[in-house]
Amino acid sequence: MVKLDSKTCIEAATAHFSGLHFDVEYPAVMYMGANKVPFVIGVAGGTASGKATVCDMIIQQLHDHRVVLINESSFYRGLTPEEKANVGEYNFDHPDAFITEQLLECLSHLKANEPVQIPVYDFLKYQRFSDRSRKVNASDVIIMEGILIFHDARVRELMNMKIFVDTDADVRLARRIRRDTIERGRDVNFVIEQYAKFVKPAFDAFVLPTKKYADVILPRGGDNLIAIDLIVQHIRMKLGQHDLRKIYPNVVVVQSTFQIRGMHTLIRDRETTKHDFVFYADRLIRLIVEHGLGHLPFTEKQVQHTLEWTFASSFVEYPSFAAEKAWKMLYGRVARVSRLERFSYIGKGMMGSS
Repeated sequence: MVKLDSKTCIEAATAHFSGLHFDVEYPAVMYMGANKVPFVIGVAGGTASGKATVCDMIIQQLHDHRVVLINESSFYRGLTPEEKANVGEYNFDHPDAFITEQLLECLSHLKANEPVQIPVYDFLKYQRFSDRSRKVNASDVIIMEGILIFHDARVRELMNMKIFVDTDADVRLARRIRRDTIERGRDVNFVIEQYAKFVKPAFDAFVLPTKKYADVILPRGGDNLIAIDLIVQHIRMKLGQHDLRKIYPNVVVVQSTFQIRGMHTLIRDRETTKHDFVFYADRLIRLIVEHGLGHLPFTEKQVQHTLEWTFASSFVEYPSFAAEKAWKMLYGRVARVSRLERFSYIGKGMMGSS
């Protein structure tokens, strides 16, 4: 488990991370390949802790991936007439208030790259809309958000990353009062009574204990910009591993360095000039080519020079290989050195001094 605050985030900034997009409904441009499994993120925390804000900020930064956000509140079960008549006695923060089986079924279908229909809950009538639902298509990333999203072990097992948003209780209460009175049309006294009677006890009994399941604990919610940025970059890194390495087992990722991250920053900056963009892009390509050379199959050879010198060298096993611009530039230098009788080329093979 990792707890992210400003100090630890700054210290962790040497890791190479990057960015997601908000739920609403995305055009189904193209369904994912059968062998591509969505990356599932769970975001839990107390009521009004800033979970939705954190999800929104993550999604906005992962703009180059198709992402859907599923709220646990969509799976509230509708109240019976008796429960509605005594709504003040109903605990909306208890695990029994949700239809977990339906949530689990929807998530399982999405992980299998199958579209699902998500119910829409009416918080004024305490019922699901019978004539409305939201279609969610298969996506690169699925974000599950809710106070008890970590409560069921079966749901947790489907998640690749679990985030717990940790916010001060007084701040959460103030936010809940504002949200429920403005957005859900509830009376202030009713909100405070519900908080003292159900919300706070349920948080202590059901929500807070699930904090131990989190991979990342995020203090201050959406105000912790550094931590959110690091989380987003970590998600990007995992998405790269999750996708490419599953399809291509021989993919090798060049280790990130300050130099590489700096060049990535300049290349992605809209203010970068065309000349600088070409220069840094070319430099990145050369680094990749140089790194790739170390993964070619070499065999040791004894080389007999024309001047009757004998020295050990490494020989590429392939009879020939493709040489792109960066490769040609790299080995153009080696060719110039060979004229100084330090390297030799034989036939289509390539040899270099060890």
